Amino acid sequence: MTDYTSDEMMTVAAARALENGAVCFVGIGLPSTAANLARRTHAPDLVLIYESGTIGSKPGTLPLSIGDGVLAETADSLVGVPEIFNYWLQPGRVDVGFLGAAQLDRFANINTTVIGGDYRDPKVRLPGAGGAPEIAASCREVFMIVRQTARAFVERVDFVTSLGFGTGAGDRERLGLRGAGPRLVITDLGVLRPDPRTCELTMTQLHPGVDLATAKARTGWDLKVSSDLVTTAPPTDAELAALRELAA
Repeated sequence: MTDYTSDEMMTVAAARALENGAVCFVGIGLPSTAANLARRTHAPDLVLIYESGTIGSKPGTLPLSIGDGVLAETADSLVGVPEIFNYWLQPGRVDVGFLGAAQLDRFANINTTVIGGDYRDPKVRLPGAGGAPEIAASCREVFMIVRQTARAFVERVDFVTSLGFGTGAGDRERLGLRGAGPRLVITDLGVLRPDPRTCELTMTQLHPGVDLATAKARTGWDLKVSSDLVTTAPPTDAELAALRELAA
């Protein structure tokens, strides 16, 4: 077995979660890496949609932004941004929204706006929302990929950019959101899923070599753990080769 990094394990685990033939709205960065890895391995018919209006993109290298020309050059179709949101996303035609986050809380709410202080005078101003709030609201389900640290996994996000489950079960339904919300949070330590009753994120999977104490120490709340906690299968040589070729 080839040696691998924690980021590679995280990306492989995220890629495995995507099913062949699904329509996936992809965020730039870790989500894009995982989605393109899935397409190169077990899911060749995965349809990648990017916010800039590209449908069915098949980039040979990782795009630097949603405006990267490789997305348009390799797409099956190009449409306007309003069509991506009004026709594809909002009516529920997208199976999976794949997002990252700067901050994430126990109910999978995402912050990519500001950290610390007042909104008008924060300690850190982040890139902002982009299309993430609509993706989180309207995709049939949402996957997230985030490095797990106490700084990122906080009791309560400083700003709710994209709604997960709000304050718990029932909030999405009360707001009339179409999508089911977050189903998976894949980190460099393991995988979390929402509790079926409370919607609180629960650790259900640890990656090889990761202990539960580390996962708890890197979580800013009292992390709940599944009674059926399992260990992720390590990356195969084929998965690692495909990932490294993609990232080269």
